[in-house]
Amino acid sequence: MARTTETSIFRYHGHHRLFSFNPTSSVSLSFSRPLFSLSLSLSSVSSSSAALCCRPPRVSTAPVEYESQEGEFDFEGEIARLQSLRSAIGNAKSVEEKLAVVDGDSRVKRFFCSGKSGVSRVLGSVSCDSYELFLVKCLVAAGQEHVLSSGLGLLEGEFESERSALRSVFYGLVEMIEKWEVSGAEGLGKKNGVADEEIGALKKLLKTLREIEQFYDCIGGIIGYQIVVLELLTQSLSKKHINWIQHINEAMQCQLLELHSPCGLDLSKNTAYASQAALWGVEGLPELGEIYPLGGSADRLGLVDPDTGECLPAAMLPYCGRTLLEGLIRDLQAREFLYFKIYGKQCITPVAIMTSAAKNNHEHITSLCERHQWFGRGQSSFQLFEQPLVPAVSAEDGEWLVTKPFTPVCKPGGHGVIWKLAYDKGIFQWFYDHGRKGATVRQVSNVVAATDLTLLALAGIGLRHGKKMGFASCKRNLGATEGINVLIEKNLNGKWEYGLSCIEYTEFDKFGITDGLLSSNSLQAGFPANTNILYVDLPSAELVGSSNDEKSLPGMVLNIKKPIVYEDYFGFQHSVSGGRLECTMQNIADNFFNTYASRCYKGVEDVLDTFIVYNERRRVTSSAKKKRKHADKSLHQTPDGSLLDIMRNAYDLLSQCDIKMPEQCSGVLLHHNLQIEGNDRYADSGPPFLVLLHPALGPLWEVSRQKFYGGSISMGSELQVEVAEFLWRNVQLDGSMIVIAENVMGSTRIDENGEPMLQYGHRCGRCKLQNVKVQNKGINWNSGDNIYWKHDVQRFEALKIILHGNAEFEATDVLLQRNHVFEVPNGYKMKISSKNPGLAVDLNPIEEKMIDSGSWFWNYKISGTHIHLELVEF
Repeated sequence: MARTTETSIFRYHGHHRLFSFNPTSSVSLSFSRPLFSLSLSLSSVSSSSAALCCRPPRVSTAPVEYESQEGEFDFEGEIARLQSLRSAIGNAKSVEEKLAVVDGDSRVKRFFCSGKSGVSRVLGSVSCDSYELFLVKCLVAAGQEHVLSSGLGLLEGEFESERSALRSVFYGLVEMIEKWEVSGAEGLGKKNGVADEEIGALKKLLKTLREIEQFYDCIGGIIGYQIVVLELLTQSLSKKHINWIQHINEAMQCQLLELHSPCGLDLSKNTAYASQAALWGVEGLPELGEIYPLGGSADRLGLVDPDTGECLPAAMLPYCGRTLLEGLIRDLQAREFLYFKIYGKQCITPVAIMTSAAKNNHEHITSLCERHQWFGRGQSSFQLFEQPLVPAVSAEDGEWLVTKPFTPVCKPGGHGVIWKLAYDKGIFQWFYDHGRKGATVRQVSNVVAATDLTLLALAGIGLRHGKKMGFASCKRNLGATEGINVLIEKNLNGKWEYGLSCIEYTEFDKFGITDGLLSSNSLQAGFPANTNILYVDLPSAELVGSSNDEKSLPGMVLNIKKPIVYEDYFGFQHSVSGGRLECTMQNIADNFFNTYASRCYKGVEDVLDTFIVYNERRRVTSSAKKKRKHADKSLHQTPDGSLLDIMRNAYDLLSQCDIKMPEQCSGVLLHHNLQIEGNDRYADSGPPFLVLLHPALGPLWEVSRQKFYGGSISMGSELQVEVAEFLWRNVQLDGSMIVIAENVMGSTRIDENGEPMLQYGHRCGRCKLQNVKVQNKGINWNSGDNIYWKHDVQRFEALKIILHGNAEFEATDVLLQRNHVFEVPNGYKMKISSKNPGLAVDLNPIEEKMIDSGSWFWNYKISGTHIHLELVEF
């Protein structure tokens, strides 16, 4: 894109501009012919520039002779063999024809003609149909016969008995397959020699192979999976392993590729338009769905059930008093409550959750939803769909890693499979049946994604302007394991294509974006962070997910930068360089580029089918995705660090309500950029205060600010408010105050299906505090048992207000010192006032005519681009 004020990424001279969303200071990364790094997936290869330098890199297009040295894996030869096999299988019409094709493969012939089939004794009962036989032979053809034979013939001495048992299993499988070929499925009954455990492992392997073959059918099933793995490995390993000619030939179709820092609405600066966009999002809520990709294994979090020792998925992390998944749902309910308060209508958003078998993810999430009775939304408003697990491979040669016979190391294949899987499982049609046109997407570990207006503005712009996809972004933290959003410009066959996309951090080196310079002058600092907060147009996403080619698996990558850790059959732990084929959901944007006859100049982002919005980082992304190591001062991407961002947001919100907050909080400890000294202090002493506010108090800060006004919160205080109908006027808090309502946003009724359904605004709990001083000893900040991000703290004293059902609490002109627990029963109103000496406590039934609506409520009205609240009292 011809922007005269832009700077090419390869021509920096040490004075790179600081991050800006202003189009006049955007960053560009230019590639000219004969460059061959053209896509963000399969055809990308590493730049020849190892560091950021002043002169552009040069890549020769001269043919390079490649020969496998002795002992080296022949990537080219193996890819060619598998491609030929994939093509032949693709032309076969039936399972029998496919079997005939794979039987002709040299590896399959060699394996099944080994003459070892008469050794085994079969004790189990295994039934194989012709399709399962085809799957097993594809496994062998893909060069993974060791999955069947792993551990055999390798052990001596004291492990001789184990070796014999394993050999029996292996040879038993070969004999079973050979017998099946002779006599069909007959004769594969139970024989002595195979234990139930091995039979179970074999059946599980067949299930895994079936899922890989069927889900990855768009790239050739098992064979295609292995081809893509090997192709990506050739890019990740040494240059001598790359088929340069193939990549150059692919790239010759493109004369130019440039990456720019994309321009978009900055919600923190253009507040008037941001407010309008958020209102569009609220208005469009009945047309929106919600998508949660929760299938990841979350190994870095290291979450373990304290009672059973079982590894748990990230969605089960207890955070601020509830699991992360519960946090997502209550954020959504807060937006629905806002819609109800404005329009007076009930709106239940359908939620699609992608799970996996990793760490019993699917079972845990299903069980959690059932325990919470589907969160008062009805089971029919949820769709859980399970993504397949894929084999992890060695970085050396693409060999599948194996823990024991028939048991490859398997992990989820990345969140990018969500689009194809959603199509395969009928999720798009399910959304349409609920009248939905678009959807917002967020990840479970990001605990601040719904802060203020970020999500609503993103969805509002997407719906209002008919966009196909949108990104919520922010400034990128240097050195973070997160990708970047980019505006891509390329010239293809004389036409110009433009679109927003993402480059994952694992792919930076392919574009000359290295992690070497972690400073404000780093190239990474010039591009905004990819946060995986997305808006998608459902028909557009379905069109991609339904395509029967690799487009349905966007952003395929093989990340081998992190070791694969697993335990083998004998309990030995291994840590090897490897990875698995992953897809990235945000790279579906690569299918939404716009094409023009001539080159575009400034402002092209305004007319694209993709768009981006920006906000302060702490209001967009802060993740609880990895466990903080003991004595580690770094809080980045830990639950501890994300809690600090929540406190920053609380400070920003309440300080705008004329509430005096601890002055220290505006300094080092809660500085916009978390510095080392801030980390040290937080790690040693905990946060300066704890303020946890239910999102239904807003969720827009414009709404929350009208419920809070005046007073102060002292250093070391704790405030928790779990009620939407709330009034704070000139409250001085020095200690702990906890307000908890059973009916935060409404009460539940049993619907015609016998399920409890939350009725927004019906019999809510209510709390009014006016001219109140709260003084108590609060949290014991010196307790070593405090886990602040769990909101698991020890207290000396506290004020607790507990509201059952539609109970109401009011306190006016009082001083509440030391310990107090005010528990108000359903149907009653408690008033606290001063008397000499002590307190006057009046508890009276709520009048019958006010049982449903309460004795007071907030009336929400739209005025222009703003929401005004009016206190209505009966």
